Amino acid sequence: MPKVWYASPVLAPSRRAVIVVCDSLRADMIRADTAPTLASLPGNAVKRYTGCRGVFPSVTRVTSASIATGCHPGRHGLLGNTMVLDEGAGLICLSVAKPEFRDRMRKATGRTLLAPTLAERLAGHGGVIVMSNVSAGAAYFQDPDGFGHVYHSAGSFGPGLVLVPDAEHLDIQKGEAGDAVMTARFCDEVLRERKPPLSVLWLSEPDYTGHKSPLGSPAHLSAIRAADRCVKQVLDTVRALDDETLLIICSDHGMETTARTIDVDAVLVEAGLKTGRDSTDLVTAPNGTATIIYRARDAKAGEDDLQRFLQDQDWVGQLYMGAELAQVALPTGGPVAAAVSLRAENRPNEFGVWGFGDIAADLDGREFTGFGQHGGVGPNEQRPFLFVSGPGYLDGADVATPVSHVNIAPTVLAHLGLPWEGMDGTPLPVGSVR
Repeated sequence: MPKVWYASPVLAPSRRAVIVVCDSLRADMIRADTAPTLASLPGNAVKRYTGCRGVFPSVTRVTSASIATGCHPGRHGLLGNTMVLDEGAGLICLSVAKPEFRDRMRKATGRTLLAPTLAERLAGHGGVIVMSNVSAGAAYFQDPDGFGHVYHSAGSFGPGLVLVPDAEHLDIQKGEAGDAVMTARFCDEVLRERKPPLSVLWLSEPDYTGHKSPLGSPAHLSAIRAADRCVKQVLDTVRALDDETLLIICSDHGMETTARTIDVDAVLVEAGLKTGRDSTDLVTAPNGTATIIYRARDAKAGEDDLQRFLQDQDWVGQLYMGAELAQVALPTGGPVAAAVSLRAENRPNEFGVWGFGDIAADLDGREFTGFGQHGGVGPNEQRPFLFVSGPGYLDGADVATPVSHVNIAPTVLAHLGLPWEGMDGTPLPVGSVR
């Protein structure tokens, strides 16, 4: 019996676009010895965007939503890898990674993302297929409302958020082996057979290994090489099929080596600003090297008190409060009281990889000291790479214009001949603006 793909009964654009994300691969770690395929691409009919920087917080789930919507977090509404909601009993911090977060967000707020995704915009034009080996939250917020297909180990869904048949589920583990299985299926099934207008492949490496190994260690370099092999497989497949496909290869953020771990909740309680670790007056959302502090309307501690305290803390690198939240594209005038990028210092680790940063204690109490983390505005975590190849992007010249992940969605839509109105980003420039 033939497989049923639930294809949209509509006209599809004649062109296609493919996005490949190598989670957390820093631009400066793309070298001939670590990533031979990626290192060979700039100048070889591939444009490199050297001015690319991440969104804030520089975490996967936020970046996923920004890639999907072409909007900054203040516009699309997903504010972190962890995020504070009010489910009726006061503010509470939840992990966006959990498969059920999407439904809890919808129940608490009446919606998921505030901006339409590429999956929604392309639902009437042939659809989107996403295969992802990162967290369920990062995968599902590519298409939280079920306009296309999302394949993930926690659950694979078609249009209407209908579970796909068991035989079509993406049953893999995070890491090199799972990425390899997913990439082979992506190339065979999605690129060669189903051919949707947009296909997205999100690799777990080198992020998965970087969070539990020193940056630049043999294990970390092996993970980078594994991601590079997956990129080569996609690249070879795309180039063998046609020369009209837009191929975007990028990372979502870089990484810093974890220095100190700060229990921000405990610090606020000790300072008398928060009444207890589980209180709902001030609630923190740890995001690696960043933390976002939410304040209830009836909190005894005022924003001025919080600001004076945070300005005196040696673990605070950059502080954004009030109108300054707009500088990192976070919403103002709501429960977000402060956004902190923790202290960063540019020194090498034992493997010669530069960049250290303090982190906010994780919700799960995981230990990251000496290993990779991200989330803030440190110079190394804000070094994702962005390569583009395809019609209009074939001259191979580097582009130094400042861009970010919000430029990806409008670039895809422009390539497909569709409008991108309502997005924060615009199509990626083909030359530098200095």
